[in-house]
Amino acid sequence: MVSSEPNGFTALPRGGYLVDTSEGYIQIGSPPETIKDTMGLEKKTPLVFVLPNKFFHVEKGISIAELEFPIYFNFFFRGGKKTFIVCSAEQKEQLTIVLGESLMGPQELNLASEFIDGTESFGFPDIKAEMAHFRSYKTMEEVVEFVLFDENHKAQFGKITIEQLPSNEFLIVDGDKKIKTPGEVDFHVKYDIGKRLEEPFQPPIIGITCLGPSHGFDPTDNTSGFIIWLNGQGIMVDPPVNSTEWLRESNVNPKFINSIILTHCHADHDAGTFQKILEESKITIYATATVMESFLKKYCSLTKIPRREITDLFDFIPVVIGRPTIINGGEFYFHYALHSIPSVGFEFFFQDQSFYYTSDHLNDPEALEEMYKKGVFPETRYQFLKDFPWDRKIIYHEAGVPPLHTKISYLASLPEEVQKRITVYHIAAKDMPEGTHLTLAKFGIENTLYPEITPPKHQEAFQLLEILSQIDIFSGFPIEKAKEFLQIVKEEKFRRGEQIIKKGTHGDRFFIIASGNVRFEGLSGDQAAVKRYGTYEYFGEASLILDTARQADVYAETDVVALTIEKTRFFQFIRGSKLHENLTKLNSIRETNTWKTLTESQTFRGLTSYQVTQLELILKLETVKKEVALIEEGQTFHNAFIVRSGTVVVMQNHKTIRELGPGDFVGEIYSLTKNLPSNFSFVAWPGTELYVLSEEDAIQYIKKNPGVYMKLNTVYN
Repeated sequence: MVSSEPNGFTALPRGGYLVDTSEGYIQIGSPPETIKDTMGLEKKTPLVFVLPNKFFHVEKGISIAELEFPIYFNFFFRGGKKTFIVCSAEQKEQLTIVLGESLMGPQELNLASEFIDGTESFGFPDIKAEMAHFRSYKTMEEVVEFVLFDENHKAQFGKITIEQLPSNEFLIVDGDKKIKTPGEVDFHVKYDIGKRLEEPFQPPIIGITCLGPSHGFDPTDNTSGFIIWLNGQGIMVDPPVNSTEWLRESNVNPKFINSIILTHCHADHDAGTFQKILEESKITIYATATVMESFLKKYCSLTKIPRREITDLFDFIPVVIGRPTIINGGEFYFHYALHSIPSVGFEFFFQDQSFYYTSDHLNDPEALEEMYKKGVFPETRYQFLKDFPWDRKIIYHEAGVPPLHTKISYLASLPEEVQKRITVYHIAAKDMPEGTHLTLAKFGIENTLYPEITPPKHQEAFQLLEILSQIDIFSGFPIEKAKEFLQIVKEEKFRRGEQIIKKGTHGDRFFIIASGNVRFEGLSGDQAAVKRYGTYEYFGEASLILDTARQADVYAETDVVALTIEKTRFFQFIRGSKLHENLTKLNSIRETNTWKTLTESQTFRGLTSYQVTQLELILKLETVKKEVALIEEGQTFHNAFIVRSGTVVVMQNHKTIRELGPGDFVGEIYSLTKNLPSNFSFVAWPGTELYVLSEEDAIQYIKKNPGVYMKLNTVYN
């Protein structure tokens, strides 16, 4: 029996609530990986799931209705049992789209456009035949059944009545027992961070970091995913949920990750991808058009964000099979793996290294031959799958339960010299055989693999230019400035605890943090809140531009590598640009204590210091002298606002909905950026101080910081 709290339900470690009833367990909400909390229980994973009113956690970018793995577990591991989903008719419509992509695969396929030579390409697959071969059910209705709330917000399952109360709580009536559960479901981060690095991680020329070595049904280890480091930048491959939080906890700056490879749309592979999209900087996603289409269908349905808006949150580069794709200097070649839905693997070549990644894939000569004889494969597809490139120097190969995955016994039967090149992932440690030459992937930044490599030419210049490209105030500088930057920049190193700048001294140089973290102390007034800056952030510009004394003491919180530019050379570097004007404006707005307003705001407090600085650059401070309607209901508007002090009243149909105070966002970001009429009126009281954000600046800021868009989607009623 599961032990319940006195109120009759159990809060699961990863989120959601479990109720033990006469009909078995009923689970309220299903955040990612909660199956790992329940699969070992006496009655196994619940067969009944009740969806909360809101089943997408906007701030964390996570679905609270991740039902793929419970469905798979109940059907494949519990003798074909069906999973029941209790929800509204609207939620059924949303979930049908989501589950359709993962359980059944895409309905429409046009792979010819994804191959360099169309259907004549070597290895061109009959994906529909492959999906049908693996699927032991013909329709989604065989594995899932929806139980809908009626007009009285009640649903019946066996002898159990489930009622959604006006408070959004759920009342579960089981005979004489009445159990009330919360209606909103949170998600709790639960992952092993491994060993936190004492000093901030410095990305290598080439490396591989395992984010998780195991599969979605292993309660003892993280779900599979990894990072490829090339030329000092990271490429996340199918990141597990909370990968960004893990990076920060491990002392790795998430800004080092500039792209994602999405191999397919099962929940253990795409959930962390959407989460990463909503993080700090805009990222690039590499996938085939087919995989991206499934991804968009799932997350447009889950979030109710229009397709056009979701695609604005990231850059998508469709890969063409048979044509190289250059990512961070590596030459990548993609292919379709053998799986139950369209799934891509890839290989890349960089200098004198080669790497092959299978993705989720069945690699078994006997199974391949059987499928070929049944007509599942065309001839060239069979030859492609059979001729696996075992000569690659590094092979990341999945393993698991057939027929969807490769048997570990097959990999253990390969020649010794081949086994030594294979790192196995997607398998629980307990299932790894002893006495082989295979290597099990090891989670953690401390276990990063650093392959031997001949460094590329001009590596130092490349790294300097990469840092320059990350500094927002230098965005749009011409190529001539890049050459000048290489000539004037110097590298300085500071030990942990060393003072870099002394308050009150005259500014003599500009600093860019190449690695490490710095801490500001001695800031005056309300700015006394602790400031910390990390890699790709800059400081020291204010005293140079304004010719004033330094306003704070700055210390190396870790070992720091800084790029510095001497004052005279700095002024020469920014000549002819708007940088002098922008930095003067930045210093002026900071004197109004924007840092305190933003970092203590309910909406903005999760922003990084880099994002705060970008926002400060585009804000203007105004004071309202008399009561005024900033935005009028039914009218288009061209500015949004952030309250510095005072009160703004939100009204609809002449009724007050809410009162906004310091740090609150004023306006509807969707209506602002799409030039649509406002659904509300926003009225400022006399004396209210407001930071003004223009429509154009808001659009450009969101393009650079897509995750902030979700934070600004304030629901006022």
